[in-house]
Amino acid sequence: MSVAGRPVLDVVIPVYNEEKDLEPCVRRLHEHLVRTFPYGFRITVADNASTDTTPAVAAALAAEVPEVRSVRLEQKGRGRALRTVWSGSEAPVLAYMDVDLSTDLNALLPLVAPLISGHSDLAIGSRLARSSRVVRGPKREFISRAYNLILRGSLAARFSDAQCGFKAIRRDVAERLLPMVEDTGWFFDTELLVLAERAGLRIHEVPVDWVDDPDSTVHIVRTATDDLKGVLRVGRALATGSLPLDRLARPFGDDPRDRELSGVPGGLARQLVGFCVVGALSTLFYLALYSAFRLGVGPQFANAGALLVSAVANTAANRRLTFGVRGRDWAVRHQAQGLVVFAIGLALTSGSLAALGAATGDPAHSTELAVLIVANLAATVLRFLLFRLWVFPERTTSRNDR
Repeated sequence: MSVAGRPVLDVVIPVYNEEKDLEPCVRRLHEHLVRTFPYGFRITVADNASTDTTPAVAAALAAEVPEVRSVRLEQKGRGRALRTVWSGSEAPVLAYMDVDLSTDLNALLPLVAPLISGHSDLAIGSRLARSSRVVRGPKREFISRAYNLILRGSLAARFSDAQCGFKAIRRDVAERLLPMVEDTGWFFDTELLVLAERAGLRIHEVPVDWVDDPDSTVHIVRTATDDLKGVLRVGRALATGSLPLDRLARPFGDDPRDRELSGVPGGLARQLVGFCVVGALSTLFYLALYSAFRLGVGPQFANAGALLVSAVANTAANRRLTFGVRGRDWAVRHQAQGLVVFAIGLALTSGSLAALGAATGDPAHSTELAVLIVANLAATVLRFLLFRLWVFPERTTSRNDR
């Protein structure tokens, strides 16, 4: 222990029905910390309503090893366990790791050192860094990379690995962040990191060596579904400005990275990527709507209706994701300008349909779709230029930087 018996580091191990793995995990971690960590530490086993003998194993370890304690929760949820223990800990640096110890423990000191020195506010282990060495199946690899691409495309996240079970945070930062994190399960990590990044806090990333646990009890499909629901919830909150991020930013000072997030995210290249992603999704949405409307009305009405609905969704998505405009200010004006852009696209596509009808008389449905795709490609180029130069010019978003 450190001065007055207070540990510098509190490592939390959330567990649920881990009676077999808990003791060897804790003993291995304890031995590693005794051997390598130069300050006082504590290991906290946070039991998430286990129904086997896990609580008894945790209690026995706490009775035998002075640096180990156990906490029992009557409800499941990794996020709930971390919030409970971190909120009550007196250690200046708080960390957690999964009970399977898939992450090489040699990364623990590099993880917490920047927090002890005050250089960084949070730290995460990254399995997706170039220098990381990871052993896991293709299914988990694909899901992990796809999830992080979704975070980058939808929430403009810049951290590389949201779900690696190897993270640390300064206690003073946790005191500000935890009350704003809603999730109590697996999305807890992602939500914490997104809020921290938007508040301009420094997130330190450590490349880790990681070996997949083939006996992991994590339900991949259910966890992925819950994560996507969390992404939608947080994205909606950020888009509407309902999160008081200024309350987070003020206590820790200003960070230039936060100003970058408040403005145009990454300049022309970043805008092009975002616009293409939104455009591809909007085109699929438009074609699906057109095919549905075409069952009951003619091609011109089907095209107009599909374009109108998809245009509103497209403007909202580009406003938030491509051009980085947050809050409700100017939202109505942007939609009105978007409708003008929509009218130009309607003229191009409707003109193409009219020309096709005049040339062939009664074209096949597949031919109509092919012509519309070409016309929409031309309209897309014009739409991007109008969005960038007229609807969302730099002056519209740079006001947030002042």
